[in-house]
Amino acid sequence: MTRIKRGCIARRRRTKIRLFASSFQGAHSRLTRTITQQKIRALFSAYRDRGRQKRYFRRLWITRINAAIRGNLVYYSYNIFIHNLYKKQLLLNRKILAQIAILNRNCLSMISTEIIK
Repeated sequence: MTRIKRGCIARRRRTKIRLFASSFQGAHSRLTRTITQQKIRALFSAYRDRGRQKRYFRRLWITRINAAIRGNLVYYSYNIFIHNLYKKQLLLNRKILAQIAILNRNCLSMISTEIIK
């Protein structure tokens, strides 16, 4: 019977996993078992944090809008501003409003005075 050299498929699988973990430190980039554990952990963290990132950015935008509104000598809060936006049917999302609040405060004050009328 002829000799069969094994390990080609397994080696290919391990090198594919090692390429994923090449930027990890220590045993996390060298040992196959810890590489697979770290890969599972990394992919799970990436999935979880994509949702968290959306949450954090929305909180940041709301904070920026609120700070800009309260500093604009128009003395009312964020929730009243958003409520009046919806009443006037000016549908600007929070991301755009935060950009306006940072880059062009005069424009935001014009919007807020238009809403009050």
